[in-house]
Amino acid sequence: MLTSHYRVGLAGFLHESNTFLPTPTTLQHFHQASYTEGAAVLDRWRESRHELGGMIASLDVVPLLATYAVPSGTITAEAFESIAMRLMELVEEAEPLDGLLIALHGATVSARYPDADGEILRRLRARLRIPIIGTLDLHANVSPQMAENSDALIFYRSNPHLDQFERGMEAGRLMLRTLKGEVSPVQWLETPPLLIPIASQNTAQPPARLLYDDVREAERWPGMLSASAAMGFYYADVAENGASFLAVADGDRALAARTAKWMAKRAWDRRAEFAIDLPGPAEAVRLAAEVPDGPVVLLDVGDNVGGGSAANSTVLLEEILRQRVPNALVVLYDPRAVEECVAAGVRNPVRQGIVRMIHDGRFIETEIRHGGWGICDQGLTAVVETPEQHTIVYTSLRMAPMSLEQILSLGIKPERKKIIVVKGVIAPRAAYEPVAERIIAVDTPGATAASPARFEYVHRRRPLYPLEPDAVY
Repeated sequence: MLTSHYRVGLAGFLHESNTFLPTPTTLQHFHQASYTEGAAVLDRWRESRHELGGMIASLDVVPLLATYAVPSGTITAEAFESIAMRLMELVEEAEPLDGLLIALHGATVSARYPDADGEILRRLRARLRIPIIGTLDLHANVSPQMAENSDALIFYRSNPHLDQFERGMEAGRLMLRTLKGEVSPVQWLETPPLLIPIASQNTAQPPARLLYDDVREAERWPGMLSASAAMGFYYADVAENGASFLAVADGDRALAARTAKWMAKRAWDRRAEFAIDLPGPAEAVRLAAEVPDGPVVLLDVGDNVGGGSAANSTVLLEEILRQRVPNALVVLYDPRAVEECVAAGVRNPVRQGIVRMIHDGRFIETEIRHGGWGICDQGLTAVVETPEQHTIVYTSLRMAPMSLEQILSLGIKPERKKIIVVKGVIAPRAAYEPVAERIIAVDTPGATAASPARFEYVHRRRPLYPLEPDAVY
């Protein structure tokens, strides 16, 4: 940590909001996942691989408020106001501040403010005439309001998100340089009419990797302080929906504009390369059954918990049963099934099979993994074995499958399974690639279906490629 005499506030308000889900996100969902104020913020995040951990490690901070909820539906107006107003109260109590570091998602939607991240920054800017530097998720739908009300925004560069800590460090170091008067950050946001399919967003492979090769090249240009690319979140029906490119230069807005436009044009010229065809459930299960060794991970794209889905789809499990493939593992969110298992007791039968374990659902991930949360809680959890050797894990809280500890903590050895159904797309790869013989993304139905053409948009900008193939930039 770099010690300094500056008073830099630290805040975090993160939520990926899927507006196509009927169930809203409430204040309770934030408290269930993580909600801290004051010194408790440091206790919760200091040892994490999250951007908040990186910010804490980069310089002395004045902790204000930090909270997140598991991706889910639109945030209620009451929940948003409760958190936003409390943050503003804590800012007022902490003043005078020399700067503010804030971790936002960039795809947060509330019932009253579709651009909820922009609204938070607008309120902060209205009160504070100090540098405001923030971090955004790689899946942000970045708005002009976000850019106008901050001095610099820095996006993740890795999907799975493995660089969050580094981006937090980058934000903290840029803040310190700004406060010392060494640099004067100005930024430019460029938003070409482009949607990037979720299954093509693996930054370890082309074409997504090429976006971030461009980011790294751009930030090396003389006068540049930071460069970012966001691939967007098309499960949010908002005006900002789509990819975005942002450049931060040292006092030179024209340079920032040229850089952001260069990155955007490079992506636009490669737009057709992002097209991808995924197998459906029947084909995917057949392909998995043909692999001689295991496990084969089937990524349930339509029930992607990290994109807000319910984590309760049985489409792939039903197909596995139909094709009579034994020895599969699936994690399902089903509080009622957990209650039935608890009532029956370990070693006793339930409708699905035999109860093998009841677990408190808490586990810790110490490796660098997508999300960087470290401390995880999937609620009271039951493990059931079926006559076909299938293992079904029922949880009472939704948990995105970012950590292998989700199943290792239950005594399950993934290498012994033939098929593992994982409810995600790109994010779980960091956890499951080391143990998987093969990974297959599957085009399943649901609130996070692979193709944006499956969704009826009302508020998005038009045109957007590939929904409108004749879009120009």
